[in-house]
Amino acid sequence: MRLLVIEDDARVGAHVTRGLRDAGHTVDLIADGREGLFHAAAGGYDVIVLDRMLPHVDGMAILSALRTGGDPTPVLLLSALGTVEDRVAGLRAGANDYLTKPFALIELVARVDALGRRPAPASEAMVLEVADLRFDLRGRTVERAGRRIELSPREQRLLEYMLRHQGHVLTRGMILEAVWDYRFDPQTNIVDQHISNLRQKIDKGFTPALIHTVRGAGYTLRVES
Repeated sequence: MRLLVIEDDARVGAHVTRGLRDAGHTVDLIADGREGLFHAAAGGYDVIVLDRMLPHVDGMAILSALRTGGDPTPVLLLSALGTVEDRVAGLRAGANDYLTKPFALIELVARVDALGRRPAPASEAMVLEVADLRFDLRGRTVERAGRRIELSPREQRLLEYMLRHQGHVLTRGMILEAVWDYRFDPQTNIVDQHISNLRQKIDKGFTPALIHTVRGAGYTLRVES
């Protein structure tokens, strides 16, 4: 497999690269977050091994950029942060696996091999739809009734989350975890503000309304009969 390792610790990077090459893989090693993002976004890798704490652009930001752009490349996140909350945050941000430092090289190689054996998510729907609303994940374009709708990256992420869970009641806490990765206090009104903005763009002037408030619970995206 062709692998990308983004790790700023020279000793760890050399150790991981050597182990993966000994296992028969082709490995590119990058020590800077900004350059790592450039290489990762260029594509062509079977698995990415990504350190969480990097100079210039951190690993979580790289992961978010890849997933927001629709890149499905399997990512193994490496981090010295090993609490349950840290692991959950990494997985919810889009990592396929999470390994804490220090780690056994044989385990890292086995995890990378396992990620490489997973079937590519080509069968996963690349277009999410409800009524006349259409979100093309590959091109990151949104249309309603054939009319193009411009959304910010955060609005796209919010809409994608709601489309993937259409018909379900989503609490503010669930939305914060999925769309903002715990970065805001649960009492913030940031969710309500973004829901309001999204309604203005995808519901105003269209029928039927798709985003609904569930009083005392949260929000849901569905076609109501």
